[in-house]
Amino acid sequence: QVQLVESGGGLVQAGASLRLSCVLSGDTFSLYSMGWFRQAPGKERELVASISIYAGDTATADSVKGRFVISRDNAKNTVYLQMNMLNPEDTAVYYCAAGGRGAVYRQIASWAVKTWGKGILVTVDS
Repeated sequence: QVQLVESGGGLVQAGASLRLSCVLSGDTFSLYSMGWFRQAPGKERELVASISIYAGDTATADSVKGRFVISRDNAKNTVYLQMNMLNPEDTAVYYCAAGGRGAVYRQIASWAVKTWGKGILVTVDS
């Protein structure tokens, strides 16, 4: 059974950087397209960034483009979200997500997610 565990969240000041990590266990990581979603209070969950099984094939939401970068390290079974120039609007619970085994998604939609992490809180203080 595939499981996802996020780490790296916390409270930071506006303008700071954070790197989120998500480790996949229970199967071969390289077979999974991965994504980061977030949900702010009172808002729907939205895709932040995703990466296909081909590491150079990524998609990033317009709201974070130029500030956030998604990457993967298949040797470490880990997907990362580097978040720079954080602002209060980035405050949310961030969820790691995995698509179906072998499915190739550059931009992964919620309906395509087969496994969710529990989520990790990122708070950006102004």
